[in-house]
Amino acid sequence: MVKSNLKNFSNGLRLITIPMKDSLTVTVLVLVETGSFYESKKQSGLSHFLEHMCFKGTVERPNTMVISSELDSIGSQYNAFTSNEYTGYYAKSSPRHLNKILDIVSDIYLNPTFSKNEIEKEKGVIIEEINMYEDIPQKQVHDLFASLLFGDQPSGRSVLGNKENVKNMKRGDFVKYHKDHYIPNKTLVVVSGQIKEEEILELIKNSFGKLKKQKFIPQKKTKINQKKPKLAIKYKDTDQAHIVLGFRSYNVYHKDNYILDLLGIILSGGFSSRLFMKLREELGVAYYVRAGNNSSINHGDFTISAGVSKDKIYEIIREILKECSKIKDEAISHIELEKSKEYLIGNMKLELESSDAWAMYYGGQGILRKKQQDLDFFEKKIRSITPVQIQNAAKDIFQNKGLNLAIVGPFKDIKSIEKTLYL
Repeated sequence: MVKSNLKNFSNGLRLITIPMKDSLTVTVLVLVETGSFYESKKQSGLSHFLEHMCFKGTVERPNTMVISSELDSIGSQYNAFTSNEYTGYYAKSSPRHLNKILDIVSDIYLNPTFSKNEIEKEKGVIIEEINMYEDIPQKQVHDLFASLLFGDQPSGRSVLGNKENVKNMKRGDFVKYHKDHYIPNKTLVVVSGQIKEEEILELIKNSFGKLKKQKFIPQKKTKINQKKPKLAIKYKDTDQAHIVLGFRSYNVYHKDNYILDLLGIILSGGFSSRLFMKLREELGVAYYVRAGNNSSINHGDFTISAGVSKDKIYEIIREILKECSKIKDEAISHIELEKSKEYLIGNMKLELESSDAWAMYYGGQGILRKKQQDLDFFEKKIRSITPVQIQNAAKDIFQNKGLNLAIVGPFKDIKSIEKTLYL
């Protein structure tokens, strides 16, 4: 079993090492506790834009070409990402190049120059990224759903921000945001693969250990005040309707999140799951359907998303809600429960076959929950879940007062769709 070890530094920095004796690779991942949920309205999109800019040059590596050439020359896989609650930078390589990728990843975190010329050029790239996602209804509907849930709050805004904000961002905005949020007590470094932990510890001390602890700026508490079902429709002349139907659920610290993980599998895990069989095999009205829980520090939502026949939108909404009600009203059978458990546990293990997957497994837990649970713990939790627990969790979250539906498709008649929103 792959285990992790946590080291806390006096400046607040945390280091997770994950030794994997038989691994053919090593991964360096740096996670920063900041993202779109930490932004003001004026800053919306800044976390994501800043992530791009970290690859545009450092003091020692003055431009993108130098950084990428250095990583390409050692056969490294590398990238970065921005989410609602954290930003990540990583590189993966042969173990012989560990020192090199650690040096580069730490450099782009610690020493970005934020060139004015590069900022102006990158604005066009970011705007085209926004345009790209606006042309993808599967993506757009999730942004619409977030806006429906949380309105004009950080939790309701897109990670990418908006075009006007992007156009107006100045170098000083990046410098200040980096200074405020890229601090040791908001940073988690993860190193996994074929490593020697004592060597890693010394390398981290020599780079991140020099940072000074600063004031921690938390995300603002999200205000939630929903008492009845809500609907949002974005008209788009598409051949298919894309929907996200969801309920308010639990934050990342809630003890029943494991139950909701399993509930998502019961509904959409594999070709034999309830919603896949109903929508695709029985009714023939959908190609994909996915269900699952999304947990954040301050809130959570359980969503069901699908691309469906626009001509049968009313029937589809009612069928999805019927399946939600059925789980509340009828205890799941032992056979279906065991099948779903094996699917969830088995797929988790299949996904954890590389050093970067293990880095994200432990790092994702560490950056939000501030602790890590190994796979044995996860498996025991899942195997202990009973039909009564599934039913109780479904009763708790599948309620009209927390029901929300977002649709992107060729619809204008909101009132007739609103009539379908009840359990």
